[in-house]
Amino acid sequence: MNFETILSICLGIGLASASGFRVFLPMFALSIASYFNIIPLNESWAWIGGLPALISFGAAMIFEIFGYYIPFVDNLLDTVATPLAAIAGFVIVASTLVDISPTMTTILAIIAGSGSASAMQGLTTTTRLASSVKTAGIGNPVLSTAETGTAITLSSFAIFLPIVAVVLVVIIFGLIYWMYKKIKN
Repeated sequence: MNFETILSICLGIGLASASGFRVFLPMFALSIASYFNIIPLNESWAWIGGLPALISFGAAMIFEIFGYYIPFVDNLLDTVATPLAAIAGFVIVASTLVDISPTMTTILAIIAGSGSASAMQGLTTTTRLASSVKTAGIGNPVLSTAETGTAITLSSFAIFLPIVAVVLVVIIFGLIYWMYKKIKN
């Protein structure tokens, strides 16, 4: 396995994990990066870098971000975002893996992409639910801001410093788990 392959795997895992915080923000970041030829995409997924996808992901991202600031709508969005995050994680990893066999691409996309996105989404959903119970939803906008900021930061690192992004994924996973335990108790 060459260094470019390792970077593409790290890129995919970083962006897939970010989709556990905001589903469409990493997809929009990937679309922009591909549109401006910063990131090469697997030729089967080249449509992600096209203008129609860029506009669609951008609009969906804006609606998603603002939707998380409406009390109780945020919990409803988490319900919908959970399966969407797994799908987005799969698409992101599958599209960023170049020069890998289709079988290996699919396996990595399922395990690394859907797995990391689902794990992050599960933790954020549980944390939001705990925040809703403890603060009657008043603390959720702060949580939403932190999640959006984390998705932006993680997406940026995944695109420009993919190895650092994977390290951040591990750190963020640990921090969210710690916050959940603290809020739960």
